[in-house]
Amino acid sequence: MQLDGQIHMMKTSLVEGRANYSLTIGEDTVDMNSLIGSPIKLAFAGHIACSNCGNRTSKSFSQGYCFPCARSLARCDMCIMRPETCHYHLGTCREPEWGLSNCFSPHIVYLANSSGPKVGITRASNMPGRWIDQGAISALPILKVNSRIDSGKIESALKPFIADKTNWRKMLKNEVELVDLLAIRNDLLMKIPGLLEQLEAQHLDDETLNINYPVLKYPSKIVSLNLDKTPVVSGVLDGIKGQYLLLDSGVLNLRKFSSYHVELSV
Repeated sequence: MQLDGQIHMMKTSLVEGRANYSLTIGEDTVDMNSLIGSPIKLAFAGHIACSNCGNRTSKSFSQGYCFPCARSLARCDMCIMRPETCHYHLGTCREPEWGLSNCFSPHIVYLANSSGPKVGITRASNMPGRWIDQGAISALPILKVNSRIDSGKIESALKPFIADKTNWRKMLKNEVELVDLLAIRNDLLMKIPGLLEQLEAQHLDDETLNINYPVLKYPSKIVSLNLDKTPVVSGVLDGIKGQYLLLDSGVLNLRKFSSYHVELSV
């Protein structure tokens, strides 16, 4: 099989506790789980097309955009990374209509165990995809609020007590200890009762979700592959976790190369 075209981060689904991955390449979609155990090759054709305007760009910004779009789109603003800094109320949102529909909808504050317990936020409609993209082996929604900024305020308040980032090397090696997310939740919520009442946060009573990944073999040493530095990468696909392809030659973060024109050979 040989396909070529623009790629984006893999789409995910969860079926009977197992993460499933598909990759769109141009007009085609590939079931990536079916390729595990097979030798594959990905070759960067040398050009990138902006995910928004379609113009050619020599460099990808904010995971798939040209520089002008990265400067003008609300989805590329700093408040996406730090939602507590939302400035919509100041009238300075880059795209007010987009901000209204995307940031002022129900958001979930969650706990996940990817390289250890962490706190995070996501739109209510983005579960469990958000957790699969992070390579979490378990996740637990803990609170529901009405906007992204409110979820960011809670996440920021909890950061002194729990991590908010994933150690991607530990995640890819599967060096993750099992933890009791319910017990962690109960302890954390006792630390910020005033803020929860102020924001009218809804407490969720969900069960912990466990996620298995399609991996034959985890790497003992992480070798990071980069299509900008090495346009052609190949190897046996040992598995997929997060948005990483685990090849016997190294690991490739497909999210980083969104909007690249790539040829996939199996």
